[in-house]
Amino acid sequence: MITFANVSKLYGGQILFVDASFQVNPGEKVGLVGPNGAGKSTLFRLIVGEEQPDEGTVERPRKLTIGYFRQDVGDVAGKPVLQHVISDTGEVGLLFEEMASLESKMADPGDDLDQVIDRYGEVQARFEQLGGYDLEARAASILAGLGFAQDQLTQDVGRLSGGWKMRASLASILLSRPEVLLLDEPTNYLDLESILWLESFLREYPGAVVMTCHDRDVLNRVVKKIIAIDAGEVRSFSGNFDFFEQVRAQEAVRQQAEFERQQAMLAKEMRFVERFKAHAAKSAQVQSRVKKLEKVERVIPPPRFVERSFEFRQPPRSGDDVVSIREISKRFGAKTVHDRLSFQVQRGQRWAIMGANGAGKTTLLKMIAGVSEPDLGEVRIGASVVMGYYAQHQMEQLDANRTIMDELVAHAPTVGLGTLRNLAGAFGFSGDDVDKSISVLSGGEKARVALAKILFDAPNLLILDEPTNHLDVVTKTMLTKALSAFDGTILFVSHDRAFLRALATRVLELSVTDGPHVYPGHYDEYVVATGREAPGMRALN
Repeated sequence: MITFANVSKLYGGQILFVDASFQVNPGEKVGLVGPNGAGKSTLFRLIVGEEQPDEGTVERPRKLTIGYFRQDVGDVAGKPVLQHVISDTGEVGLLFEEMASLESKMADPGDDLDQVIDRYGEVQARFEQLGGYDLEARAASILAGLGFAQDQLTQDVGRLSGGWKMRASLASILLSRPEVLLLDEPTNYLDLESILWLESFLREYPGAVVMTCHDRDVLNRVVKKIIAIDAGEVRSFSGNFDFFEQVRAQEAVRQQAEFERQQAMLAKEMRFVERFKAHAAKSAQVQSRVKKLEKVERVIPPPRFVERSFEFRQPPRSGDDVVSIREISKRFGAKTVHDRLSFQVQRGQRWAIMGANGAGKTTLLKMIAGVSEPDLGEVRIGASVVMGYYAQHQMEQLDANRTIMDELVAHAPTVGLGTLRNLAGAFGFSGDDVDKSISVLSGGEKARVALAKILFDAPNLLILDEPTNHLDVVTKTMLTKALSAFDGTILFVSHDRAFLRALATRVLELSVTDGPHVYPGHYDEYVVATGREAPGMRALN
């Protein structure tokens, strides 16, 4: 269906890939992986024809329908969410819009009523032929799966936050049912419930799916093929992400062993040459071995992955009672988010706060962090507690006119530049990267800078609201390991199941209908106890 044949592509003088050849077949579920800057987005643009290869060919059927979800949304406003999603689905969406316009004209008839009625009949027939009459129901179902409440569907799409606009854009693409879905990080703005719904949707989707994703659980559950881009090479692997990593690890072991065997052979031959090069009697043998060595194709060692790490400065010891929540209530207008909620956080505990949309997860963290106050009740922070609070607005508070290093220096002006460079390096900014302007950073890069500042302050209580949003797998792994070794207390919200498994020692599940429930155990124990991976989801089979 889509074929890359000996494709080479340079971008800004950088070689992205050379002689890349692979296929995407009908119905295949493919994970596209590779380090930042490897060329994943370029590959998507080559598929849709926005860019052309420098060499080779990209072949696709002329009438192939492709839906491309990317990490940017234009200015959208003026339509209710449901209408916006439907109208953005190609021909059937345009027909839906025209029918609405014609219906308005028929409600206020003019001299051209007969023409309007005739045109309405034509549009309606084509709309029905394309399955348009179940479009609204399907759109509402997809929007619900992506976390939209019923009352949001009639709101102007322009009033949505950037993250919710991204969800609406994803809904439009899923609704259009193209033969190929190209999804660039579709889970970045989704909560756990929506991610689980999307997993199920994509597994059952009849068309092909090619996706990048930093959530390894999603890749493991959805894709059956991995296309890996690294150092100019593009390779295909049959299997999910875990299988791909196992194969790569095995190949690295074999390559290292082959490299070491060849190095031993070369050293032996060179010792012979050095020993006898001055002996006339051995001259022929020496020359023969030199020529032989010149013809040997050298085995290169496997690339060595240098794992980034971050070690916390030793925080001061807090008292045993870190946070006391006593009968707190919180309302927004007519909606009660928390009603007489009480629980106690002890030193060293790691609480995962879970709940469906609207259950008040972020609101609870804000009240604990002191950003907002409960309407009733009390949040008491214990003795000797030093708090570090991370939320998405921390990224917005970075100074766009500064470089990364400037931002770190402004945060810790008495700390040496070497220490701050090490801090930046632990969060993925090495060498000249520290001179990048904040204004040009991606969402993930800004998140890493904000996290670096907070974690450097050596808090003994961390309040983390979706800390892994936008982080790549490598940085996420680094952060997870660092927090696992953290000698302090953590309350966090996360949609990343690997992060939940690694950190949570208690789960607080918030429910709008059933109230709060505490599960004293790890995330996997919560799943066993409830029979589901997230609140509001159906039980696992």
